[in-house]
Amino acid sequence: MTQYEVVGIGNAVVDVISHADDAFLAENGIEKGIMQLIERDRAEELYGKMQDRLQTPGGSVANTVAGAGALGMKTAFIGRVHDDELGRFYAKAMTDIGIDFVNDPVPGGETPTSRCMIFVTPDGERSLNTYLGISTGLTSDDVSQAVTSKAKLMFLEGYLFDHDAGKTAFREAARAATAGGGMAGIAISDPFCVERHRADFLDLIENDLGYVIGNEAEIRALWETDDTETAIAKTAEICPLVVCTRSGDGVTLIRGDERVDVPVKKVVPVDATGAGDQFAAGFLYGLANGRDLETCGRMGNICAGEVISHIGPRPETDIMALFKAEGLV
Repeated sequence: MTQYEVVGIGNAVVDVISHADDAFLAENGIEKGIMQLIERDRAEELYGKMQDRLQTPGGSVANTVAGAGALGMKTAFIGRVHDDELGRFYAKAMTDIGIDFVNDPVPGGETPTSRCMIFVTPDGERSLNTYLGISTGLTSDDVSQAVTSKAKLMFLEGYLFDHDAGKTAFREAARAATAGGGMAGIAISDPFCVERHRADFLDLIENDLGYVIGNEAEIRALWETDDTETAIAKTAEICPLVVCTRSGDGVTLIRGDERVDVPVKKVVPVDATGAGDQFAAGFLYGLANGRDLETCGRMGNICAGEVISHIGPRPETDIMALFKAEGLV
């Protein structure tokens, strides 16, 4: 019997969000609109320059799991934090909203809890500067098969592919979920991540996963092509369910011979942080509840639309009420 509707494995990152203008980004060597990995000293420097800080538990897949939990789903999250102030904050914050935070904070050692400094410019673009810290040490020892084997849907974070131990843990988790009657999938995470691990990504998608979610740039990066349609078609040849988000142009979902293109209403985001993460939460809710592809896509779009309407990567509105208003539940 399935114990969890969604189990996520990813980086446990404390997000620290601040407003900034383009001049600030230029003065501090921050590249606009992308995620940059930084070292500990750089993290401390940028943190000290943030003027208005909003601190929240983050990490891409962790945000998705939180969104799924807000929709009433039984969820668990597997990730590593240090037994420091930020790590204890993270674990408590996840537990407080009903997520089963599987791993206790790790005592001892020098590597602190991961954190991401996010600078939001007036146009809604966010520039992420991530210090991965202890998250990068995730191994199979951190991934309980007692949890993964009881997942209806397993959701993996592509960023953890930067370490061989993470790749092994993902494969084992995906296979445990499948053996237990569930389905595993991945958030591709970043086109640069794909470029570093293309062969491993494709092998995992083809042999161990039931679904894959990525934006246009990420899907194209899988196949080293500039043609989104070609990339989507190739991905659909090796994976049963492919979801390609297209920002203001909506989302494309393909399952076998079925294709659905779900549009969105274009808006200027207040803060685009978490849009893809919350799309995934709505999509997974629909998938777990046996809804058709169009409904899954619409649910994802509603969740993404809500999160870009305010600062922060997690929902602040009753999403189920929004679903009801659209006649989806």
